[in-house]
Amino acid sequence: MHRPVTYRFHNGTKAPLPFAAGEYAARLAGLRGILSEAGLDACLLTSMHNVAYYSGFLYCSFGRPYGLVVTATDAVVIGAGIDAGQPWRRSAGDALTYTDWQRDNYWRAVAEIAGTGGAIGYEADHLSVEGLGKLDTYLAPTRTSPVNAALMAQRMVKSPAEIALIREGARVADAGGHAIREAVRIGAREIDVAMAGRDAMEAEIARAFPDAEYRDTWVWFQSGPNTDGAHNPVTAREIARGDILSLNTFPMISGYYTALERTMFAGEVDPASLALWQANVAAHEYGMALLKPGARCSDVAQAINAFLAERDLLQYRTFGYGHSFGILSHYYGREAGLELREDIVTVLEPGMVVSMEPMLTIPEGQPGAGGYREHDILVITEDGAENITGYPYGPEFNVVG
Repeated sequence: MHRPVTYRFHNGTKAPLPFAAGEYAARLAGLRGILSEAGLDACLLTSMHNVAYYSGFLYCSFGRPYGLVVTATDAVVIGAGIDAGQPWRRSAGDALTYTDWQRDNYWRAVAEIAGTGGAIGYEADHLSVEGLGKLDTYLAPTRTSPVNAALMAQRMVKSPAEIALIREGARVADAGGHAIREAVRIGAREIDVAMAGRDAMEAEIARAFPDAEYRDTWVWFQSGPNTDGAHNPVTAREIARGDILSLNTFPMISGYYTALERTMFAGEVDPASLALWQANVAAHEYGMALLKPGARCSDVAQAINAFLAERDLLQYRTFGYGHSFGILSHYYGREAGLELREDIVTVLEPGMVVSMEPMLTIPEGQPGAGGYREHDILVITEDGAENITGYPYGPEFNVVG
């Protein structure tokens, strides 16, 4: 039996994608402009976020390599046979399947589209050292050049269609937050509360986006000492009266991540905790007022630092004050050039979407121990910023159970 290296399996019909064909065409035009300016003949994209951004296909690697090869005329998803027709159905353009009958058929598929002997762009922050060696072997490029920073800069400014999807994500996150608020009870386990929020969001995503794929929506709901970190996983800890709580909802819509994060207290809040909570809310409101076109990320961070230092709280800050939104999740993707940190000098401009999320962590044994965090999503406009998060923050709404 003849076993091919590659084949095309256009099975079924094209599925509706998160965006219209014109959106993907515009993105590819921007990418081709980057390639042209860098004198590159083609590029290989290997990250989940860039493959999805330019093609619509969000792959599940499960130990197999995937990619998108873009040339001046073609944009072809490279997928594994285990996915059958899914890469073609869920992408805006063509898809080529590689077989695993022999090692490195993936790289032979890449060379089939990109050609050999050209100048090739790649994602230096994603392609492994081994992968770069395979690229050199199978494509024999005249030169290679990283393109990931330029692609990130393109992704940081959202189109109107992207902002509309992100806005829907923020709405779904709010729905999950309200479901969590209703589920908080003294004696309830973190996992039970988290499941209530996750189920509410997944049901709402399925209602609002009947043609989408559904995966990766999640909740981190933390209590007591588990609130000290921003990314602490859910446990079976039972909520006790007076516990500090951290609500974190993360709906995923076609690879697009949004978030809602709120400080809560179970039943009552003691005076020391209330003072810290109110101080963090004040920092949150101050930070949101700083988000406008022309503001530099590092300057925003330094201004909030000064705000907290004046209140003798800066030593309890644990990370930056916000980040970009778009194609990203805790599994993949990060527009690191748009984070509100001291070492990021990006200037905000209309079309960017960024969170404001100050956090204070007070160690166990001190009055008010726990992690305090608020999180809103803001769209930078021509003359300011629009807050698209609707769930209320602060003690008036979030002492619950």
